[in-house]
Amino acid sequence: MFVRSKLAVCLYLPSLFISSHLAAQSTDNIEKIEVTGRAQQFYLETESKIGTKTNMSLIELPQSAQILTEQLIIDQAARNITDLYRSIAGVSEFSYSGVTFRGFRDDANVFYDGVRGDPYSGFGVPQLFNVTRVEVLKGPASALYGGGEPGGMINYVTKAPSFNEKRELKLTLGDYATRGASLDLTGSLSEDVAYRLGGFYEQEDSFRNNADAKNTEIVGGLTFNLSEETTLTTTIDWIKQDLGGNRLRGVPADDEGNFLVDPSYNANEKGDYQNMQALVLQAKLNHFFNDDFYVDATLRYLDNKRDQGYHESRSWVDVNGDGLANIDDQEIQREYRKQFRANKEVSLTTDFGYLINNGATVHQLLFGADIHSVDTEYDYLRARYEEDGVQNLNIFTLNYGLTDPSTYNLTDLNTDGVDSDRYGIYIQDVIKFNEKWTFIAGLRYDHFKEFNQETNYSYSDHDVTPRAALTYQPKEDLSFYINYSESFNPTSASDQEDVIDDGSLIPESGKQTEIGMKNFWLDGKIMSTFAIYRINKENVVVTNPDDTGAGDGIAALLNIGEVESNGFETTLVGDITDNWTITANYAYNDTRVVQTGTQVSITNTFGEGDKFANAPQHQAGLWNRYNIETIDSSVAFGLNYVSEQVSLDGQKVKPFTVFDMSWTTSWDTLLLSVNIDNLFDKEYAVSGFTERNGHFPGSPRKVIAQLTYKF
Repeated sequence: MFVRSKLAVCLYLPSLFISSHLAAQSTDNIEKIEVTGRAQQFYLETESKIGTKTNMSLIELPQSAQILTEQLIIDQAARNITDLYRSIAGVSEFSYSGVTFRGFRDDANVFYDGVRGDPYSGFGVPQLFNVTRVEVLKGPASALYGGGEPGGMINYVTKAPSFNEKRELKLTLGDYATRGASLDLTGSLSEDVAYRLGGFYEQEDSFRNNADAKNTEIVGGLTFNLSEETTLTTTIDWIKQDLGGNRLRGVPADDEGNFLVDPSYNANEKGDYQNMQALVLQAKLNHFFNDDFYVDATLRYLDNKRDQGYHESRSWVDVNGDGLANIDDQEIQREYRKQFRANKEVSLTTDFGYLINNGATVHQLLFGADIHSVDTEYDYLRARYEEDGVQNLNIFTLNYGLTDPSTYNLTDLNTDGVDSDRYGIYIQDVIKFNEKWTFIAGLRYDHFKEFNQETNYSYSDHDVTPRAALTYQPKEDLSFYINYSESFNPTSASDQEDVIDDGSLIPESGKQTEIGMKNFWLDGKIMSTFAIYRINKENVVVTNPDDTGAGDGIAALLNIGEVESNGFETTLVGDITDNWTITANYAYNDTRVVQTGTQVSITNTFGEGDKFANAPQHQAGLWNRYNIETIDSSVAFGLNYVSEQVSLDGQKVKPFTVFDMSWTTSWDTLLLSVNIDNLFDKEYAVSGFTERNGHFPGSPRKVIAQLTYKF
């Protein structure tokens, strides 16, 4: 029999707390969060759908995972995802919104509400206005979510309509001419219909020359309680992101990691741009056939368009005429790229959950399928060097404004889009033998196909990825686990087309073994995770140095590389005292090339035994918040440490430690927060790119003030 209030129906997620006691406890927690505002005091989330696609206690989940709550986002004044990397163990910034995940670069393993369809795909940076929490799963996720890199995945959980009345206006002001405002409204339209309406606008200049950003987002949604058994939530999200002086590359550095020029350097001209517009429509249906059998289905449509015009560094100019083109010549050649990208995506994910209790054991079965279809457009025009009218840039005596894209001799490279289709089916069984032992087994079949519109070349392949894990809980607040999981990453049609006459490529694959321990401390106020892992990424595609061109019988690319990632990580999240809240993490990682083949090197830079690019060996993050009840205020302090790295061209990237702090105080319905990022104005690089494009500089000190009015 169903006994669910309107609030519970709106918030309900299928539970893996098999016993009635744990299920009731879960429901109590949900009510407490909504009614008493508990989420406004704590960073700790104790359960999530990440990793199993059904709600599961994180202490039972046999895999390392982190949940970054809305309160943490607010406290850190995080406006885009790069602001949160300090809080994720084993994750560091690579470029733009791309990350290094347990040693592996990952730009695409991004999900929204558990399904594919990233509105910021390409080179946009995801904003957080419409995000209520960020879920991070470490290690391969292909057994449930399909193809991707083996380091991990990020899932953005978007804000939904609520029957709770909420009206919030936020104003933002800060350094670099930062100013913005947002409005968020939720409530009930009737006994069975809830709504959400919101809007966000922010603009800011950059510490980089010729760069600025404007972000606009308008969201809306309705939740319909169609019956006690059925809930439907529909949302619309319109996004506009205009980035001036983009795409931003790095700052030239020497082999020891020292910037050769000021970090404000930018190879782009003032008129360069990247303008993105996206429309996202989504519908989520949750229906219970009975107490033990339910279905969750999510349909997501995305229309994304991106216009770009930017100058790209190419090579040094031999100004001195000595036959050597290098930094001593001070000038760098550039090309101008004018590009249009568009993609229309449709994702449909359907999950059936069924609970079987035979007395001796309890099975939580999950059957699911998903489809992801992408239709892309791609236009690419290019002008190269002074021959096409593109003025060289003197990086020491910057000569911006002497070149005009309207006069360039642009060449149409006759590119076109690629259509891709993926579908997968999967099954998972969570077997609870008793209160101490839980076993998870899962298997997924994926089929993918790509069609190159320019060449009419079509390529398809398939793969099967398993997963098995065991959790042992000697007591309620302690667990040990072991996890084996695999991943695969489909070969692109363009790569396959390059070698089809001389051979073929198989998908890159990953295998991970992870063992770990999780604890609750202080009566559940604090949760710690410790995980040790090994990931082997096999069939890495590398360039064949023996290739002499098309039709020579020698493949241009080979599946022979292997990279191994070994490491451990630990996190601590929760409340040390009633007033002291903390999130802390440390990660050790050693990612190295272990196989390349005779005289073959990955990216022609890294040979066997070499450390992998932008894979720091040590990382640490900390964020402390202390409440001062007598004056209705709180003070927070944080740090982010990343050890030495190497760039894609093997140049050193120096280690760095950056400190941040914030002050928050409230008066009735007003909340004022002041955040200072990079408190001591540290000059540093977050990662390295190529030698000609340099290292990506970190932001200097920045002060952001936000005033929130709840009415």
